[in-house]
Amino acid sequence: MSGETGPRTGRPSGRPRRSSADVLADAAAELFLEQGWSSTTVDQIAQRAGVSRGTFFNYFESKADTFWLDLDATAAGLGDVLRASSGPSTVRRVESALVQLAAAHPADRVPWALTQSDAMGLGDDLVASAAVRLVRIRATVASFLCESEGVPRGDVRSEVAASCLLAAASTAVVTWARAGVRRRALHEEVAAALAPVADGLARADRPVDA
Repeated sequence: MSGETGPRTGRPSGRPRRSSADVLADAAAELFLEQGWSSTTVDQIAQRAGVSRGTFFNYFESKADTFWLDLDATAAGLGDVLRASSGPSTVRRVESALVQLAAAHPADRVPWALTQSDAMGLGDDLVASAAVRLVRIRATVASFLCESEGVPRGDVRSEVAASCLLAAASTAVVTWARAGVRRRALHEEVAAALAPVADGLARADRPVDA
């Protein structure tokens, strides 16, 4: 959902029919804007979407999950993209995979939770729901780095590298979402944020006498 245009309406030509998850996410966004996050219940979201409470929980574990419908769908493919990636080092493979995922994310699907958080009164709930996702994604990247380097899971260098790369990528997503009409392509924002971090990690791994 675009943060500039409000909840999605209609269906652009060529786009697949909107799923129940889309309808629920839009209903949640409308209600959060109308009456605030804390005053909106799951029952109200389901009623606005024209579905049952049970249907809501078929798609989302909580109302906070409606924030991230599109980004969750994009991030779900991270493991496969990492394994299929190529590059001169594991860090460069992660960099390439994250940029590739960003390029695959639909340009018009800007997370409304990042663009209208103040109007919706999201506050700490936005931070908490984002943190859960970052921890999950960081774990995927760290595991890939450890396996690719042949080091034990939990290796400190791999863990630090994963944290640095994800911090850069997540900052790029926030910057992209909040840029408004000045917004450039997401993959360009992610690539620009990752490049200096990947360069630094690559230098750290290079032998001193190289």
